Amino acid sequence: MASLPPIDLPRGTTGAGAFDAPALDANAPLFDFLLRLADDSLILGQRLSEWCGHAPSVEVDLSLANMALDLIGQATFFLDYAGEVEGKGRDGDALAFHRDVLDFRNCWLVEQPNGDFAQTMARQLLFSTWQKRLLKHLLRCADPRIAAIAEKAVKEVSYHQELAAEWVIRLGDGTEESGRRMQAGLDWMGRFVPELFEMDDLATFLSERGLAPDLAALRADYDAQLQAILTEATLTMPAPQRPILGGRRGHHSEHLGHLLCTMQFLPRTYPDAKW
Repeated sequence: MASLPPIDLPRGTTGAGAFDAPALDANAPLFDFLLRLADDSLILGQRLSEWCGHAPSVEVDLSLANMALDLIGQATFFLDYAGEVEGKGRDGDALAFHRDVLDFRNCWLVEQPNGDFAQTMARQLLFSTWQKRLLKHLLRCADPRIAAIAEKAVKEVSYHQELAAEWVIRLGDGTEESGRRMQAGLDWMGRFVPELFEMDDLATFLSERGLAPDLAALRADYDAQLQAILTEATLTMPAPQRPILGGRRGHHSEHLGHLLCTMQFLPRTYPDAKW
């Protein structure tokens, strides 16, 4: 595990997203950050795996399955590192399969149901466009282990974003029905985008120490690229709505609990099994 200089925890923080520094050890902010990175990829990977055998064509079925494997691979790297940082004997499998829903730190966007194919592609475009920018910034992360994971992951996510953009354009500029469904998918998923750029106490703390970018500063470039894709697709940007926040602090939609029931069933039923 890469060694980091001691982290001076902020004292007396309050409000949404605050963490009680005296109750945490010096590695707690890094551990929580790794969970955020891992859980985003893990939960979206699980969602995409639900398309296996159900996609519109064999080619698309394989593409979505490979994207799911990419994301679960990223989650494995981040969760294994998180287990080392935590220092309590939990590995990546334990963190994936033996945490309860309130302990997950993924954003709301990735846990939303697949819906139809257009809704899945809307979710993928909105998330991958953001994740690609995040990973590019993490290439310069002060933690060399995170930077190394990001170097591999950014190549995979670039493909995810390209594939999603191609399908959004194809469906948006296709038939009247495909365009209607694509716009509906974007409008449904758009309400969860503001959470991706939320700078809570932990995000601010990590940004100040070179461990993470200023998420709010990524928004303008994100919107510009998204607008270019949607213009080509003859679609409109999702209308601004009241932001839905809380995933980073363990407050989730009812959908995550149902997803975890499926994902965690076997390891929890046979906790001592070796695979």
